[in-house]
Amino acid sequence: MTKPIHKGIVPAAGLGTRMLPATKSQPKEMLPVARKPAVQYVVEELQEAGINQILLVTGRRKRAIEDHFDPDPFLLSSLEQAGNEALLAELTDLQSKSRFFYTSQSSPRGLGDAVALAAEFADDEDCVVALGDSLISGPQPHEPLRMMMQAHQALGAAAVVAVEHVPPDETHRYGIVSVGAAEIPAGEPVPMVDIIEKPPRGTAPSTLAVAARYVFSPAIFEVLPRVPPDRRGEIQLTDGIRLLIQMGLPVYAWLLPPQHRRYDIGNFESYFRTFIDFAIADERYGYMVRQYIKAKAYEL
Repeated sequence: MTKPIHKGIVPAAGLGTRMLPATKSQPKEMLPVARKPAVQYVVEELQEAGINQILLVTGRRKRAIEDHFDPDPFLLSSLEQAGNEALLAELTDLQSKSRFFYTSQSSPRGLGDAVALAAEFADDEDCVVALGDSLISGPQPHEPLRMMMQAHQALGAAAVVAVEHVPPDETHRYGIVSVGAAEIPAGEPVPMVDIIEKPPRGTAPSTLAVAARYVFSPAIFEVLPRVPPDRRGEIQLTDGIRLLIQMGLPVYAWLLPPQHRRYDIGNFESYFRTFIDFAIADERYGYMVRQYIKAKAYEL
């Protein structure tokens, strides 16, 4: 029988320079989105998909991430004494569903380098990679990843990569995937022909952009050490995936269904949109936020 995938890697070592000064003293992954830090949504998505071992790849000044996921007996005791059962259950549930591990990327050498640091953690098993600054929204946000994991194992894939459509004039900002077809069905694995990191304007082979969720076989850890640094001295994960394709290994693109959406908090514009949308959808305070926005709209 195929062994279930139960290991997840969350790269969270980026400097967050586009979010300064907000990220001067805290990681961008810890910026609040509605009632939670952004990275907590990513961790909860992994947990609901069945991942029970999570490695967070952090960097300098990222201690806040470890503090957030490590148990705090004094805080839990205080909540218990105060009778705050709902919040107590929420915190203990987050910490009990997975074992957390940490490693540090000493210098920002790219996403490929960050993932390569997880080779020992993966221990020759299939694993998931979910970027710590990208959130998935929609009904059951973990469902796309769960389906990707199922497809990966059913196909014996080297990689299954989530993709989304982006406007043609924005393709130079993303890793862009080529599948050899003009249209692909959502929610189904489609063989990948090529993948290019941030192609120059006007040269992108498609509008299918990598959507920050991956399922890998151990082959990714074999190829990443062979990937040369780019002109900025960084090891790109897309170049590692491209090498898998060139070796003839089965790599698939998986288009996010229309009811699911990826949010990126890497810059202020997208962060503001993310916060507003998640606040509006909040089950506890969403109604109040919606009422406020409706009233505020008359002043704009």
